[in-house]
Amino acid sequence: MAGDSALEILATVRSQYFWKLFLMARKSPPPNFDPIAHNTEAMLAFDENEQRQISLHQRYLEYLSEAIGSPSFLALTVCFVAVWIVVNLYARLFNSKGFDQSPFPILQDVVSLSGLLVTIIVLIKQNRLEKMQERRAHLEMQVTLLTEQKATKLIELVEELRRDLPMIKDRYDAQAEAYQVPTDPEAVLKALDERKEA
Repeated sequence: MAGDSALEILATVRSQYFWKLFLMARKSPPPNFDPIAHNTEAMLAFDENEQRQISLHQRYLEYLSEAIGSPSFLALTVCFVAVWIVVNLYARLFNSKGFDQSPFPILQDVVSLSGLLVTIIVLIKQNRLEKMQERRAHLEMQVTLLTEQKATKLIELVEELRRDLPMIKDRYDAQAEAYQVPTDPEAVLKALDERKEA
């Protein structure tokens, strides 16, 4: 009789175990699922969404910023300044008054104005990139927290399964017990802040 009840319990536990496996298998991705391609497509979609949100004026400013940051623009600027100086210095040799006498105040004004414009253009692009980086950091934090929650749930399920299976000796595992508790992000930040201050 006792053997019959033990067999019934074992059959019940096995059926529950296989039922859980069956449910997990039903939710698994298709056999041809490629996680690398899936993740790459998700990141490309995120980038495309970011690009669609850029206004037309912002897009022109970013093209201009890319052009200003190129080596050819540096060469063009150096050539422009050199030609400006050479034309004004050699104008004296031909008994002509140059349009910008040394120490070249007009050139200084042009360079100062262009420096101001370049700084503003670069700052506009940096502000947009900073906002995008903040969104990505927020997304990364959300995904990390979700992953941590899933891992916590998996540990709970494995521990529950371990307790339910009669062929596995039930024992107390302090580490598994600690990992079953979800991480509190505020507590982690507080601990980091306290560590930095120490």
